[in-house]
Amino acid sequence: MRRIGLIGGMSFESSAVYYRMVNEAVRERLGALHSAEVLLYSVDFQKIVDLQKAGRWDEAAGRLSDVARALQSGGADCVLICTNTMHLIADAVAASVDVPLINIIDATALRLKTAGRRKPLLLATRYTMEHGFYAERMKAHGIELIVPDADGRKLTHEVIFDELCAGKVLDASRAALVALVEKAKAEGADAVILGCTEICLILDPANLPLPGFDSTAIHAEAAVEFALSMRDVSRAA
Repeated sequence: MRRIGLIGGMSFESSAVYYRMVNEAVRERLGALHSAEVLLYSVDFQKIVDLQKAGRWDEAAGRLSDVARALQSGGADCVLICTNTMHLIADAVAASVDVPLINIIDATALRLKTAGRRKPLLLATRYTMEHGFYAERMKAHGIELIVPDADGRKLTHEVIFDELCAGKVLDASRAALVALVEKAKAEGADAVILGCTEICLILDPANLPLPGFDSTAIHAEAAVEFALSMRDVSRAA
């Protein structure tokens, strides 16, 4: 089994989901009491948020690159940035290490293409929806994103940062997000990407007006596939 390196803490609410999903998937694949070999480096999210708000993405890239190198030095065979937003600087982080960086956008795009979906709604932070990096990478896979209007983007961003990252899951916010999905469906969207790693805390991808694709689950599954791809193990302990 290859060792998975997680750059977490952005927020720790979703990092906990990653840890659970990765280990559940390994146990499902291998049986008995198997679990994943994982290194988790959890950063202080407030410091990252401050860099985001100030537009100091180069400094953020340097910080996460340091973390990636620490994980590699600790024995990680791959690295995951456990947040969609910080994939804005994923290429810089990937270039800082010799092990693969498993990109959440590529993994999600592959799942969409396999399902025959080409025009998904993206629900994510304002940075992810507006900075272009996510849409450009998806476009390279033949996928054209839809994002909410300005009010919808503001709503989604605030739900993520003010509520979900703080451990708050509110029914009113869930209803508002579902309404955004319904609107996108009427405008021609054929799927919805839960494009922030916290959104799975409030929306069930199987219970939406459009087929849902949870980027957190997809990313975790991609990590497990990588970790187990070089090992031929029976389901016996």
